[in-house]
Amino acid sequence: MANAITIGRLMLLFVVIWLIYVGNVTIIAACMLLLILVFAADGIDGWVARKQGTNSTFGAVFDIAGDRMVENSLWVVFAHLGVIPVWVPLLVLSRGFIVDGLRSLSFAEGMTAFGEKNMMRSSVTQWLTAGRLMRALFGYMKAAGFVFLTGLVAWETRDTNGTALGALYSEQWFRWFGWLLVWGAVALTVIRGLPVLWDALPYMRELDRRKRAG
Repeated sequence: MANAITIGRLMLLFVVIWLIYVGNVTIIAACMLLLILVFAADGIDGWVARKQGTNSTFGAVFDIAGDRMVENSLWVVFAHLGVIPVWVPLLVLSRGFIVDGLRSLSFAEGMTAFGEKNMMRSSVTQWLTAGRLMRALFGYMKAAGFVFLTGLVAWETRDTNGTALGALYSEQWFRWFGWLLVWGAVALTVIRGLPVLWDALPYMRELDRRKRAG
């Protein structure tokens, strides 16, 4: 059931992306709500897996892959639409390839990306990458940032005069707050990736030592 939810949120994501390109102001405003559902489903699938006792290695990997698809697709789309610079998705994609590549080593050793069995070696790196507070902050900031960018597309490319969306985005404080969320999410993407690289280096050295000893 949890994996079905992940598949469903990915299907909804691509519907939302299509509507952002072809929809009018009302449709794009509706996409802002649908994106909230896409991100909310990320927490629902994990809850369902725990509730049903169906946690599995495949489910954990598939959930992370789903998160990457959602995040990377949206960064690329908003860069293509011209509301963010192209270096943002390039940075996020590069970070994702490096981090997921390093984490694949720990998966082979029976570890997980989060939880108690991960390769983080200090309380600081554990808190940054796997702590509930940082994971929640990062998740909410990304979701809110993407919702803001969705509305920004309508405001910059459609006639929003006389609409609630137009009135909201005309407020400078709101745009400042929205961009704070976007750039905060980009910054946290980098900040939360560095500890994985830092703690993976001694981990890889240990694997090499054990391989030579074996």
